[in-house]
Amino acid sequence: MADPTQELPEHIGPYRVLQLLGQGGMGAVYEAEESEPVRRRVAIKVVRAGQNSREVVARFEAERQALALMNHPGIAKVLHAGTTDAGELYFTMELVRGLPITEVCDTHRLSISERIQLFIDVCRAVQHAHQKGVVHRDLKPSNILVSEQDGVRQPKIIDFGVAKAIGQQLTQHALVTMSGTAIGTAAYMSPEQADMSMDVDTRSDIYSLGVVLYELMVGALPIEPEKGGVHIFLARIASRQTDPPTPSSKVSGAHASGAVAYQRRTDLKHLRKELSGDLDSIVMMAMHSDRSLRYPTATGLAEDLRRHLDHQPVVARPASTADRVRKFVRRHRVGAVSTAVVTLAILSSAVLATVAFVRARRAERLAAQEAAASQQVTTFLTEIFNANDPGRARGDTLTGRELLARGAARIATELTGQPLLQARLMQTLGAVHYSLGLYDEARPLFADALRIRERELGGNDSLVAETLRSLGDVLRAKGRLEQADSLLQRSLKIRLATLVPGHPEILSTMSALALLRYRQGRLGKAESLFVQVLAAYDAAPHPDSLRRAAVMRSLGAVYWSEQRFPEAEPLIRGALEIQQRMLGPEHPEVSSTWNNLGGLYYSEKRYRAALEAYERALPMAEKSLGSMHPNVLGLYNNIGEIYWKLGRRAEAEPLLRKSLAGKEKVFPPGDPRISTTLHALGGVLRDEGRFRDAETYYRRALAIREKPTANPAEAVETLLDYAELMRRSGRTTEASRLTARANELKMARAK
Repeated sequence: MADPTQELPEHIGPYRVLQLLGQGGMGAVYEAEESEPVRRRVAIKVVRAGQNSREVVARFEAERQALALMNHPGIAKVLHAGTTDAGELYFTMELVRGLPITEVCDTHRLSISERIQLFIDVCRAVQHAHQKGVVHRDLKPSNILVSEQDGVRQPKIIDFGVAKAIGQQLTQHALVTMSGTAIGTAAYMSPEQADMSMDVDTRSDIYSLGVVLYELMVGALPIEPEKGGVHIFLARIASRQTDPPTPSSKVSGAHASGAVAYQRRTDLKHLRKELSGDLDSIVMMAMHSDRSLRYPTATGLAEDLRRHLDHQPVVARPASTADRVRKFVRRHRVGAVSTAVVTLAILSSAVLATVAFVRARRAERLAAQEAAASQQVTTFLTEIFNANDPGRARGDTLTGRELLARGAARIATELTGQPLLQARLMQTLGAVHYSLGLYDEARPLFADALRIRERELGGNDSLVAETLRSLGDVLRAKGRLEQADSLLQRSLKIRLATLVPGHPEILSTMSALALLRYRQGRLGKAESLFVQVLAAYDAAPHPDSLRRAAVMRSLGAVYWSEQRFPEAEPLIRGALEIQQRMLGPEHPEVSSTWNNLGGLYYSEKRYRAALEAYERALPMAEKSLGSMHPNVLGLYNNIGEIYWKLGRRAEAEPLLRKSLAGKEKVFPPGDPRISTTLHALGGVLRDEGRFRDAETYYRRALAIREKPTANPAEAVETLLDYAELMRRSGRTTEASRLTARANELKMARAK
């Protein structure tokens, strides 16, 4: 609380003090004015004289460093740090003119959905802090201020004074939490924080977010502090024996309040209905007393809230058939009406005994067909590859690709009377094409197999799920991510409905969906899925070690993309050890893992270690996949970039040109993987002083990377490097324009 009678310092460093904003145990916060180099209002936090104990200084410097690590519109920015003439430490930060999030929501009577939209932005800011290795430990409405500019509300997280670092040190001073001292605000504190004997991690912030969300929904805390004092309340939380009521229960019975419903632009009846179900489950999962059962990340919580707003099934609440139908109808109201009429007519005329009999006979017939299919597949494939026998080929020597093409043609024309065998062979040849990187040839084979299997088996058969998964993988590889999403979601739905929990095919399909989320840039969701799959493999009595290794490698790639390098490396190296032991040192999977390890080292600027990893990956990839496989073309690019970084530009350019020529043959025009090499070539030529040629490649890369479906981070990368080229060319106006475009994209991406 600010003391209006306290005498203000006239200046703090170069800033003119205007008023006292607040004060606490560590010091005071002032509003001040900066006149140079820009005129603006700022907030200054000062350790007051007499308060600069070792612990206070350590916490002050930890907060300053934590804020300096972060760059997100949802987190107040550090602008400057220094020492006053009296020797008091201070730092200057962005002045946030806003009100606590609960107060803003109630004052403006925001609806439940509007509150959720605002809260999702808070989750994204918290995720940014976690990705930087910082746990806030005191998330509460008064530390989440909301300001409004041009009609857009922006929440900002403030006060990292008790933040904790993960995997790094925020200050050179020893910062010790005294035994028996709880850190945080009791009402929003997780059980492990209240316990005081347990270490805390990012999931403690997830719990606090759950409490804030609860309060936004119902206008009250899930567990009210008791009259006996804070220590009794903390003991109650730490015991994990108190289960708070669900949000919908909180606004029922004695807790019901017409004022709460009014502030949410509804009445009590509709408020209870809106909260029950998904929102109850989401809030309670975030606040679960067992942190291993909470959302693993703030992004995971935000994604589930987004699914709720989009009428999609949520992770926190396994949807029943009725739930899924209801959500589908809300998404597709018009089509659902006519469908419901037809479905009702069919159901009313069905006789259950007849259906069971027909299904039994059909299953018997299909089992007999499957029993004979293996031998037929073997015979047919043998005949295809015998075409290259010199005694039968009549002088023609066919390549493997030509043999596959002839086989696909024979399958399409000779097996029309055996549709399930035809589909099986299409599936098999499609998988061969996919493994060779021949995605354009694989896609129609999988599409035809899917059409036949759906026609013969219906839409919910396990073989249909198999082909949906394969076709989704192909479309993901070709960059058609939206179509891949639909197919993989369908495949997973069938797997979940027809297989026991934890079945390897369920886990495999979840992994495929996680890879898609990774390609979509939805790293939090990818991480959540991979963590679930890895936990399932770890819990299995006889886990599939190779599949587990593939998931470890993929989760490592997610952490790598999130710049969580210390967590990424042991996962990727662990996968490599398993694969080398079980597959041998020359297998393509081993090559892929070396490639990932090289990418991690590249991101850490350990260029020589990266080059060693890439050079170990390349020979085995070329040997097993050929020089035109996408993985090999990617390795050419990667090694070329390393040569560039090491100043070996004469070696970098031909390798990058080789990669580019191959990619332009293999990938469709505008594929993001082409832009990667275009960008790298632009950098090499720029550094060689060949500015005109470099600009050509930057322009081509930018044409791909600025598409609406592209990853905006890649566009920012090219814009900034292109701007550097313009500066070196003396074209400063164009450089400024490119830099401005990059900054606009950064801001849009952060929202």
